[in-house]
Amino acid sequence: MKVISVQQPFATLIAEGLKEYEFRTWQTPYRGELLIHAAKTVRKKTLKKFENYGLEFPTGCIIAKVKVTDCVKVTDELVAELVAKEPVVYSGFAEEPEWEGYGFKLEDVTKIEPIAVDGKLGLWEFEIESDSLLP
Repeated sequence: MKVISVQQPFATLIAEGLKEYEFRTWQTPYRGELLIHAAKTVRKKTLKKFENYGLEFPTGCIIAKVKVTDCVKVTDELVAELVAKEPVVYSGFAEEPEWEGYGFKLEDVTKIEPIAVDGKLGLWEFEIESDSLLP
């Protein structure tokens, strides 16, 4: 199954259904199920914004399954829409006006029991050893 590694706190925000787009400088034609891997890298300054959310921010493990339904060019309009919807989640992103890239639209989010695994760059493959690990 395809996997993408995401830094914390963003991986947990996706797993909790609070972040519906994952942003990258590259686009993908891929649509379908995708596992969210919480990378070992943590953005400590960003993490402080979510201290009061009562969430756990594990690293080095797969924590959710989602479906990629679209990949769109990030526009000022998209950023404004997302900031209006989830200001705490997206406000830092809005402060990077020079950033250009793509948003992977994530739907059908399901948290899973963490599966410890090292991450990789880009979309990568992970062999699921048992169907019982995923919903």
